Parts: sequence; structure tokens; C-alpha cells
Amino acid sequence: MAGAAGQVRGRALRRFPITLPVGDLSNLHLKEEKIKPDANGAVVKTNTNAEKTDEEEKEDRAAQSLLNKLIRSNLVDNTNQVEVLQRDPNSPLYSVKSFEELRLPQNLIAQSQSGTGKTAAFVLAMLSQVEPANKYPQCLCLSPTYELALQTGKVIEQMGKFYPELKLAYAVRGNKLERGQKISEQIVIGTPGTVLDWCSKLKFIDPKKIKVFVLDEADVMIATQGHQDQSIRIQRMLPRNCQMLLFSATFEDSVWKFAQKVVPDPNIIKLKREEETLDTIKQYYVLCSSRDEKFQALCNLYGAITIAQAMIFCHTRKTASWLAAELSKEGHQVALLSGEMMVEQRAAVIERFREGKEKVLVTTNVCARGIDVEQVSVVINFDLPVDKDGNPDNETYLHRIGRTGRFGKRGLAVNMVDSKHSMNILNRIQEHFNKKIERLDTDDLDEIEKIAN
Repeated sequence: MAGAAGQVRGRALRRFPITLPVGDLSNLHLKEEKIKPDANGAVVKTNTNAEKTDEEEKEDRAAQSLLNKLIRSNLVDNTNQVEVLQRDPNSPLYSVKSFEELRLPQNLIAQSQSGTGKTAAFVLAMLSQVEPANKYPQCLCLSPTYELALQTGKVIEQMGKFYPELKLAYAVRGNKLERGQKISEQIVIGTPGTVLDWCSKLKFIDPKKIKVFVLDEADVMIATQGHQDQSIRIQRMLPRNCQMLLFSATFEDSVWKFAQKVVPDPNIIKLKREEETLDTIKQYYVLCSSRDEKFQALCNLYGAITIAQAMIFCHTRKTASWLAAELSKEGHQVALLSGEMMVEQRAAVIERFREGKEKVLVTTNVCARGIDVEQVSVVINFDLPVDKDGNPDNETYLHRIGRTGRFGKRGLAVNMVDSKHSMNILNRIQEHFNKKIERLDTDDLDEIEKIAN
């Protein structure tokens, strides 16, 4: 981004402080309770002490996206090829030397993984279009949740802190405004339900004056009931010359169909999908007859080989909590990630693990997506990953053992098998990846020592 930013000329980089409207953030502190947004971004409290069923945790894309933003201090290093599809084939992207030659603004659909700079890209687009002298909303950004809106707001504050008289308003539930008043802030960021109310019912925003419309986290957006329709209704209120930008970490068919409805005549930038490789990971399985035998096999592994850091995956929160407690009794420095923890708490646990303060991270699959820790040398599937129908979850298996064997190093994955059913799951995983998973006898110390070499 630095090279591109250096080429922006004129008003986009005038250097004056940003000021937030007084009182805007007074009601926007993250709550201590576990929070779950509804379709309007309203915060619904849930009792984290309530009795929970012992089921595998469901993936919460919004929470995962927020966690990724909290735990990343740098852009990720990505080697995937970029695929560019331009609406104007006579103006190939590689030939331009400056922003002026790009003939901006143009509509854009962009897909790349978390941590690759999507937020910085659209914030720069908004800052380059806004006219601070005009005291009305000119840029509108939709986020799927209250917390993600706040995270984006922080980026806008940081990148726009040298911009004259720039103000930012948050269109989220809890930010109460007097009925009939007009907003003077130039950038508005919020959740679809509240933004729709501010544009139509309450008329705080004149949508016909919006110059840049950003829809962030599109894959998270469509996972929340109501968000898709609300986003489309907002888009239809905007002027024809408004620049439309849609960003997503993933690009499934459902995201693509949504993007086509929201962004007319776009340029498209996406990363070509590249499968994670298992070539640098040695895979083994251990036959056990009970949970206690699995734990004993784990202790034997630790007794025989040197493990820098390990991640251990469990099927349920209950098993993860039990295993973390048992490992602690054995003297291990253990961190536990589970779904009832708030996102900020999870981020703190991951940061401690990354810093090496704990050597073992016990987690369910949902909490550990995207964690890259260079010192992780062993991944243990205490329970094999299955989908809701009890079939092998091959993608989750790949994500799990992909936590090791990273950064060009060789990794070790050990799978605990405790029944005919789990042996069948393992065999089907082997067939899917066409990779032999060798049996390991954890009662034979010499055999364990061999796999470490």
C-alpha cells in the first residue's frame, strides 16, 4: 500500500487532525457480557454461565473475522497469484503507472484472505473521495456487526488523522440521535439495519449524496439473516455515479451472487485458490480404547520427544476443558480456547501462546482458524474432525494439521483413534488426500523417538 499511497496527489493527503463527533463513542464500548448481534447489529446479551450442550461448536464467521483483526499486527505474507478481471479490457491493470491512469473511481469486487490489507484499501478509497468542506455524509461503509464496525472505525481514524475536519459517525444500535436531525459527519460506518433506518425511515442521511459505498466482510454479511436484503435496499437508494466497493475474505457462489446484485459493472480482483499442502507433514494415528488411553498416549508422546509448541484439537468444549485440566496437573503450561470466551479473551490467549508463555494450546476447531505460530511443531487430533452428519470433515482436517509444517519446516500430526467409527473416518481421510497415515505405537519409546528424527 505504501507505494500506491505515495502516488495519491492533491486533496487526498492534506494533513490535519481527524475529529470524531462528541458523544459518538460514549455508548459504543464493547460489553463485558458475551454479545451477539442481530440482523440490525443490535447487541443481544447471552448468559455465558448457562448450561451448554456438549456439541461441537458452530462456526461464527463474524467472531472469527474480529479475532483475526485483533491478533494480527502485520499484513500476512501471501504467495497466491492474483487474478484480475477488468470491465474494460482495453485498459489492462499492469500498464498503469499512477492512480490517475486508473481512471478512478471504478466499481470493485475484491477477495483475499484476512490480513492482506482489504480495510486499508477501501479506507484509502473513501479518504480520496471525501470533501471535508461539505458537512454531510459522502462515504458509507457497511459492516456485519457492531464490533467489526468499531474495528474499521479505528482504521479510518488512524489513516485519516491528518485530514482536515474529517468526522466519522457510527450507525449502530445504541447510538441515539434526535429524530429529524441531519448528520454532518462525512463518513458513516454501521450495520445494515441501522444504516437503512438512517437513510429511509429517520432520514439522518441523504443517500443521493453518497459518493463511495463500501460493503465489507461480504461473506460474513450474507451469513446473518436480513443483512443481504437490507444491503441491497441501501444500494438501490444510492446515485448511479456512486463508487461501489465490495470486499470478502472468501468467494463462494453465494458471495458471488450477492456481489453481482450489489456492485454493477465491476472490476474483480481475487486470489487464485491454492490448496494447502500436506507434503511437509508426517501423519500418524494411535489406536486407543478410551479417553483415558488417549490421554496416556499423549503423555507418552511428551515423555519421549521434544515438542516446542503443540496444538490439540477436541470435538467439544467439555473434552477440551477436561484435557486442559489433566495436562495442567501433569505440569504442562496449557492455554485453553473455547467458544464461550469473548473474542478479546481469545485474542489474549492466542497472543500468550504466540509469545511462548504457554506451550500447549487446547482448542475446538472453530476457535483456532488462521492461527499461525512458527514454533508449533506438533498438531494432535484428540478427536477426528467430522461434520454434523458424522462424516469426515476433510477441509477441517486440512486446516487443523496445516497449523504445523508451516514456514518451510517439517511438521508432525498425530490422530487419536478410539473406535471402529473413528477408524473408518481416518481411512476415508486417507483416501481423500491420497496420503498414507502410519500407525504409531505410543507404548514403544524407540518408535516414538524415530518419528521425531
